[in-house]
Amino acid sequence: MDTKKKALFAFRGDPLCFIHVLLNGLDLHERGLGGDIIVEGDAVTLIPEMAVSGHFLHSAYTRAREAKIIHGACRACSNTLGVAEEIEKEGIALVGDMANHPSMGAFIEKGYDIITF
Repeated sequence: MDTKKKALFAFRGDPLCFIHVLLNGLDLHERGLGGDIIVEGDAVTLIPEMAVSGHFLHSAYTRAREAKIIHGACRACSNTLGVAEEIEKEGIALVGDMANHPSMGAFIEKGYDIITF
């Protein structure tokens, strides 16, 4: 069995896609396989939406945040799409070690496999 840790890079702002990011991240985390979630592209706009208690992803989002598997959100995309301040209020780091975008290479160097959504 491949026991390398997995990092999930989510780019799509489609909540029906993002639910799979959250569920798989939590599942991987519970199995000791990482499950670190990095929110990129349009997906950064989902964070303020999921933070609202009535949103259908709120429960899974809250579980992921409490499990500390949301590694961060893209600094460049969050600023460009106008959600950086709301994301920081959620306690999620803005990351951008590659021209203000998260680096897949940095995760690969740490031994992670990358999964994209």
